[in-house]
Amino acid sequence: MKKILFLFITTILLVGCSNNTERSSDKEGKPLVITTTGQIADAVKEIAGDLVEVKSLMGPGVDPHLYKATQGDLQTLEEGDIIFYNGLHLEGKMSDVFEKMEKEKTVRGIGEAIPKDRILSNEENPDLADPHIWFGIEIWQIALEEITKTLIEELPDQKDTFVKNEQAYFQKLADLSDWTASRISEIPEKQRILITAHDAFHYFGNSVGLDVRGLQGISTDSEYGLKDIQNVVDFLVENNIKAVFVESSVSDKAMKAVIEGAKEKGHTIQIGGELYSDAMGAEGTEEGTYIGMYKHNVNTIVDSLK
Repeated sequence: MKKILFLFITTILLVGCSNNTERSSDKEGKPLVITTTGQIADAVKEIAGDLVEVKSLMGPGVDPHLYKATQGDLQTLEEGDIIFYNGLHLEGKMSDVFEKMEKEKTVRGIGEAIPKDRILSNEENPDLADPHIWFGIEIWQIALEEITKTLIEELPDQKDTFVKNEQAYFQKLADLSDWTASRISEIPEKQRILITAHDAFHYFGNSVGLDVRGLQGISTDSEYGLKDIQNVVDFLVENNIKAVFVESSVSDKAMKAVIEGAKEKGHTIQIGGELYSDAMGAEGTEEGTYIGMYKHNVNTIVDSLK
C-alpha cells in the first residue's frame, strides 16, 4: 500500500513539473504583450509579427474613457511581459493600475512619446490633452515608434525584424493617407463639416481638412446638457448640414436628441452612418484592423457628405 501511495504522489509531482516546464517554455519562447485598445494591439501584431502573443483588454464597442479594469483584466496584466496603453488620459480610470504594474514589468504609454507641441487640447480646457492620436496618421506613427523601440529593448536579437516590419507597415499607412486625401477631395469644400457624438476626430479633421465638432468634449466622461444640444442644432441649421454621425462605442441617444431638435426648427438631419472612434470593429473583420477601420470611416463620411 505504501509503495502504491508513493508511486501515485510521484506521478502527480512529475506531471505538475512537466506542466510548469511547458508553460515556462511557452512564455520564454513567445512573450505575452497586453494592450488596452484594439488599435494598439493591431500595431503590435504588424510590427512584431508572430514573435509575440498579443491580447487586447478592450474589444469592439468598448469605451476606453469609461473603462474600469475587471479582476480578470488584472490577472491578464499580471501574466503579461509587456504592457502598452495609449496614455494622454484615454484610459483615465486605469492610471493606478499602470503605476503599480510599472514597478513589476515593462509598461509604456505610447502617446507620451509624441512631442507636446503636436498634441491637441480641449478648447475649453487647454490643460486637457486630446488622446485620440490614432486618427492622425503621422502623429500615430510617432507613437508606434515607441512600440518598436520597446520591443527591441526587450528582444534585441529580433531588432532587424521589428525595424523591417515597422517600415513595411509605415508604407501601408502612407498609402492610406494618400488614398484618404483623394477620397476627401470628393466632398465640396462647403460641406466638409463632420458632426459626431464626442470630439474624437480632431486629429483626423486637421490632417484632411475637415471642420470637426462633437456634442461632448474629448472624453465621453464629460457631461452634456440641453444648451450643448441646442448649440449643435443651431450650428446644423445655420450651415445647412444634412448629416451627423454616431459612434460604435458611444450611445446614440444624444445625436437622436440633436436630430429631433433640428426637426423642430424645420431642418431635416440624417444619420450619415456609424463611425469607429474609440474602438475598432470585431476581430476577424476588415474593420477589426486599424487600416480597415480607418477606411470604413473615410468611406462613410465621404459617401454621406459629398
